[in-house]
Amino acid sequence: MTSSTEFSLADTIALLARTPAALDALLRGLPNTWVRSNEGKDSWSPFDIVGHLVVGERTDWMPRARIILENGEARPFHPFDRLAQSRESKDKSLEQLLDEFSRLRKENLTSLRILNLQPQDLSRRGTHPALGTVTLSQLLATWAVHDLTHLHQLSRVMAHQYRDAVGPWSVYLGVLQCTGHSAP
Repeated sequence: MTSSTEFSLADTIALLARTPAALDALLRGLPNTWVRSNEGKDSWSPFDIVGHLVVGERTDWMPRARIILENGEARPFHPFDRLAQSRESKDKSLEQLLDEFSRLRKENLTSLRILNLQPQDLSRRGTHPALGTVTLSQLLATWAVHDLTHLHQLSRVMAHQYRDAVGPWSVYLGVLQCTGHSAP
């Protein structure tokens, strides 16, 4: 049985740095059938997912890291608007969102590296509005797993478009059996 891995800032940055290229390779230039379709009521399309990731880059990860480093638990994080992309992405193309995400992620990772975080910094604590006390390492680990969650969601949403077209093979395709692991 495998156990979970301890948090590593270098490993986290390595994963976070790859997400923009992964999204770009998978989505750029695809027909709208793939990027604008979802799984039905109250679900997200790949376009929505990328928009959500853009909002997170601007308002969530690094702003919260700075709050922890500058204020600790004394200043709670601002609540994150998990649906802001519906307003903020409205007049943009997927290509614009992919470019914006790539630019923001690069800037955020540069800012993260410049912080030159030491092991004692990673145990510093902040206050999440719903979860309570969290550490900087938990925030940074969540950033990486958040990316993976949305990459998983993206593949599930895209596979959903061919759920009927695959016919009987659907029983062998786990992505079509998955009902998701987090609410949008």
